[in-house]
This record gives sequence, C-alpha cells and structure tokens, in this order.
Amino acid sequence: MYDPGQLRTFLAVSQTLSFTQAARRLGLRQSTVSQHVRRLEDATGRLLFTRDTHGVELTEDGEAMLGFARTILAAHDRAAAFFTGTRLRGRLRFGASEDFVLTRLPEILEAFRRDHPEVDLELTVELSGVLHEQLASGRLDLVLAKRRTGDTHGELVWQSTLVWIGAPKLRLDPDRPVPLIVFPPPGITRARALDVLEAHGRPWRIACTSASLSGLIAAARAGLGVMAHTRGLIPPGLSPVSARAGLPDLGEVEFVLLHGPGRGQAAQETADALAAAILAGGDRLHRPAAGG
Repeated sequence: MYDPGQLRTFLAVSQTLSFTQAARRLGLRQSTVSQHVRRLEDATGRLLFTRDTHGVELTEDGEAMLGFARTILAAHDRAAAFFTGTRLRGRLRFGASEDFVLTRLPEILEAFRRDHPEVDLELTVELSGVLHEQLASGRLDLVLAKRRTGDTHGELVWQSTLVWIGAPKLRLDPDRPVPLIVFPPPGITRARALDVLEAHGRPWRIACTSASLSGLIAAARAGLGVMAHTRGLIPPGLSPVSARAGLPDLGEVEFVLLHGPGRGQAAQETADALAAAILAGGDRLHRPAAGG
C-alpha cells in the first residue's frame, strides 16, 4: 500500500526537518522529495508535515507514521534479503559517540543483531574526536559521531543546537571565570565551548574533566559548573542555563555517519546495512532510553 521509496524519503525529512537536507542525504532532487511526500500524503489521506517560512514540522499524523514507516521498511528489507538469498556475515566495528549512551540507540543495534545474527558487531563508545581518529586509522568500519566545525563529509543523521546546561539551582557569578565541566581533548564540544568563550573574551576555568558522560552529568548535578550539551539530549536533573548568565551562543551541532576505508564488498554491505538501520530509526536517537 505504501511505497518503500516514499517512506524512506518521509523518514529522511522527519529526521532533518528539511526538504533540502533530505534531498542531499538521499541523492535526490528537492522536487522529487516534495513529490514523494505529497504522494505519501495522498495515499494516507492525511497531512504529515506542516510547512511554512520558518521550517518543517511533523503533524500528529506524521508522528504516528514514523512507527509505521520503520516497521514497514524493516519487513520490506528482511523480505528482500530472504528472497535474494543474501545473508550478511562477518565482523563490523561500529563506533558511537558518548552522546548516545542514554538514548535508544541500543534498541536499533538490538534489532540489527536480530535481523543479521551472523554479523559479529563490535561496539566502541568514545568521544567523537577519538572516533574520527580511529576511523581514519582503519580501526573502525562505521562511526556515528559529531561532525567537526567546518567539515562537510559524512551522512547527516541529525542536527541540533548546543546549549549550556547545569543544575537548576546553579547561579554563575559574572565577575568570576565560568566553571566548565568538559570531556578531555579531543572532545568536539569541549573545543567548541573553549573557542566560543575565548572569542567573546569570557574567562573560564576547568571545574571537572571526565571521559565518561556519566561522570560529567554527576559533576553537573552536583553544581560544580556548566557543560556544553546537545539540546535534544539533556539528561534528567539538568536544564539549560538561563540567558541572564550571559553565556555566548554555542551554535549548531551535526551528527553524521562516516564510513571507514574499504575492507571488501562484504564488509561494505554490512556497514551499509547498519547505516540504513540507523537512518531509518534516527528519530529515536534524540529520545531518552526507556526509564532514563
């Protein structure tokens, strides 16, 4: 009833909230993306997106279609793999940014392992900067991480805003250096926070350094300072710092999928399959894990 190509386009638009970015991700013309969405809306008889000069938003029916689209595409892909006789196998070295520890990424990986039981999935959770280095050195096959400022390579999965967060009762003294809670180098959010503060002439000091996201969250909840964090992934017990604190804007952050150097057709097909699963379930990457 629903065309898989149109459903993939719908998911790409729902994840980027941009027809232009969805077209770039899918390698289609923007007019084709609009046509796919329009035909899907005709098939459902419902409006899936609201569009105006300010941007694109999912409607309630669009939110409902997200779950149906993922289920339909997963069944479609399993059927295609079964009847074409292709079974993925081998080792896949996947690296994910610390940012996704508390999201529903594990659900996506669990479904991938269930659909491809002969794939040995090796997961590395690290800082985005470290993952970039490991990918470049050939130690990883696929990476889901932040894109460095100015970089254009990688397949866009999600774009959000970086914000300053801290304990709700935290108050910053404007006459004292900003107490920072940061990842160690080469953390990308660390570099962004320091660059922005330096550019605005705002003094700072390191109040806590930890390579573990849980360590940073604990320090922030204890009121030791502020940390730069993705708006869509703010942990429970923390909140955006009030604009009255006068902290400078941190800008946007982009999460992308990056493929490592080629290791043969079989390895590439396995990495492509996991990348497709992540893109199909990308909206779950900025939702907290159940019970989190």
